[in-house]
Amino acid sequence: MRYLLLFLLPFTAILLQSTVFSFYSIKGTLPDLVLVFVVFFALINGARGGTIYGFLCGLFEDLYLGRFIGVNALSKALTAYLVGHFQDRVFKENILVALVTVMLGTIINSLVVFFLALFTHDIFNVDMSIAVTVLYQCIYNTVLALPLYLWYYNSSYKGVLRPTEER
Repeated sequence: MRYLLLFLLPFTAILLQSTVFSFYSIKGTLPDLVLVFVVFFALINGARGGTIYGFLCGLFEDLYLGRFIGVNALSKALTAYLVGHFQDRVFKENILVALVTVMLGTIINSLVVFFLALFTHDIFNVDMSIAVTVLYQCIYNTVLALPLYLWYYNSSYKGVLRPTEER
């Protein structure tokens, strides 16, 4: 059941992003719920598992969006690796740690996507709208992370997302 839910989370996140949240965009900016779940996974499960999950979720997102296959896979994998690297050094039970991690994860992911786009496109406009979009996405992801992390954390330690060997 755990693996089914971990598979369905990015699918549901992309579905929500493209339907429900498209009506609630902030100045054209949508949340990145896939990134939020990847950050949660890496924060709780560590760098190795987070990197694999981030890569697979990013690849799924790339295949769904149909543009530049691999950009989201690489950016989410690197973000998950960096978040998961500090997994043992943070107090995961504190909701503020999760919110700051989502905010920093959004910035890291956006920077990686920006640099990948900079190196792969012939023409790329760099202006302040990129920074404003990242700021709005940071706020959006952090606000949505509050209720989602409470569910995710409890489910990871006491519920369906708990690893099978601990049951």
